[in-house]
Amino acid sequence: MASEHIQALELVSQGDWDGAHQVIQDVNDELACLIHGYLHREEGDLNNANYWYNRVGQAKPDNTMEEEFERLYNLASDIIE
Repeated sequence: MASEHIQALELVSQGDWDGAHQVIQDVNDELACLIHGYLHREEGDLNNANYWYNRVGQAKPDNTMEEEFERLYNLASDIIE
């Protein structure tokens, strides 16, 4: 399953928001919810972003998009190892 996480993050890093969203939207684990929240945060839909972060008991992070991407990518990479 971690492959979907990495795939979604790689797509968003290439500017393919729709592709990333399509990959991650049917995955329902905690990391997928965080990535989903990140995507909606990037989109500017903060209410939707808050929903996804809250779904796993986290507040929307107070970090930059770059920092959040790095955090999520590291989490996904740790799962693969």
